[in-house]
Amino acid sequence: MAKRRFIFFDVGNTLLFPNRARLLAPIAAEKHPSFEEWQALERRTKQEFDQGLTSSKIDHGFWWTFHTHLLNQLNAFDASVRDQFVENTQNSANWDQILPGTREALERIRARYAIAVISNADGRIDAVLGRCGICDCFASITDSGNVGHEKPRPEIFTAALRAMKADPAESLYVGDVYSVDYIGAHNAGMDAVLFDVSGAYRGRELPRVESLAELESWLAK
Repeated sequence: MAKRRFIFFDVGNTLLFPNRARLLAPIAAEKHPSFEEWQALERRTKQEFDQGLTSSKIDHGFWWTFHTHLLNQLNAFDASVRDQFVENTQNSANWDQILPGTREALERIRARYAIAVISNADGRIDAVLGRCGICDCFASITDSGNVGHEKPRPEIFTAALRAMKADPAESLYVGDVYSVDYIGAHNAGMDAVLFDVSGAYRGRELPRVESLAELESWLAK
């Protein structure tokens, strides 16, 4: 087995998290789901989305499905509101929530590995990472909005590996969606671990962590 030298990170739901108040601004604040309800919706959507994508029977994007479930749960479905939610979610500027200790953990990890980003975003994820104070931690940032291919397409992984002059056999990808991040990375020849904050993959025989602290422990094994 090749020695691990490179670690590539997803951004959304891995390093940065959504500003839920901003995403859901089209509806009254008192209707916004709790954090626990949001995570339950995320678990449900990941399971449905993974099944659809791996069986090539996917009809809509992850966030279209997520926000459809959210509005149905509120008994307030409106297609135009759902579409506004999706548009807000796809705006990288609305992913500006960062957990305490993130930069410190990245500093420790990059003392041992070359680290980089691969993100399905809108071409501006570097600016958001900069505002959140962690952009300079990464040797390269590969954004699908600039590359023209989204995960799980191999082209985006190949572009990121090329930017880092990295051998896929020496590379690990850390991301939160099995069918997009885990499968996509493996198809590009990389190792992968799921960053599973919501617990969507608990109980499955998959390498997974729920925090950067857990990732550091996992890497030390």
